[in-house]
Amino acid sequence: MRLAGAMRLVRFRVAGGGGEARLGLEEGAGGAVVDLSAAEPALPRSMRAFLDTGPSGLAAAQRALESGRHRLGRETVQLLAPVGDPEKVICVGLNYRDHCLEQDVKIPKEPIIFSKFPSAIAGPFDDIVHPEDSSEVDWEVELAAVVGKKGRHIEESSALDHIVGFTVANDVSARDWQMKRNGRQWLLGKTFDTFCPLGPALVTKEAVADVHNLSIRCSVNGRLMQDSSTSQLIFRLPKLIAWVSRFVTLVPGDILLTGTPPGVGVFRKPPVFLKRGDEVRCEIEELGAICNKVV
Repeated sequence: MRLAGAMRLVRFRVAGGGGEARLGLEEGAGGAVVDLSAAEPALPRSMRAFLDTGPSGLAAAQRALESGRHRLGRETVQLLAPVGDPEKVICVGLNYRDHCLEQDVKIPKEPIIFSKFPSAIAGPFDDIVHPEDSSEVDWEVELAAVVGKKGRHIEESSALDHIVGFTVANDVSARDWQMKRNGRQWLLGKTFDTFCPLGPALVTKEAVADVHNLSIRCSVNGRLMQDSSTSQLIFRLPKLIAWVSRFVTLVPGDILLTGTPPGVGVFRKPPVFLKRGDEVRCEIEELGAICNKVV
């Protein structure tokens, strides 16, 4: 039985058509897609604009899902990043206890916040372009939360009211630019084009039993590299939302990457980095998996 409000929102194009992006809903992980743009033509085609419609837009999506109409076979669609045009992509560093241990660094007393430019976003099955300027490209599977309600100075007690749902992210990172160059400011190493694959769906919070108790994994060419749980988060979502909103106004469509568990390439002995031809799979329980080839 589907819980009220439980949905898997997607953006897609008809495969091979090259047309404009449309909004849809997965009937289940990997299942058929309901064409929301056909079912509710008055709704925006941008996920950010759709989320800005608030409860009325989500109610329309629920009706479309329950109607059973406008279904498209999965083989006929190309999934895009569920949010392609956020105002902000906000990231959190050193937010897994076990990731701090692998680096032999102290657990932070306050969240460490940085950002990626929205231009880094790629689809759940798009290629990751290996920059000519880097020889140390690394993987980072992350839980991403998507803002659904505008807010500033949000209280922890109401923080989850501002989150519409969750998706899987890969915070691809050029470690040479992150750790050695650009004055060791992280931004450039984190924000090359295609360095933020997202997807496969925006899973509404009603569909997730406990976002702070989900298995989270990353494999490279079938070899398991990261294997942890969101229970290891140092700062949980209510704290992160409250903290970030002290500084900036959060708006619908903003994406918050919550940090990565241990097992990244740079801290392996010897270090391991991505090369062209590698395939990276990031998976989070209840949310799904993204898989991206390095080219």
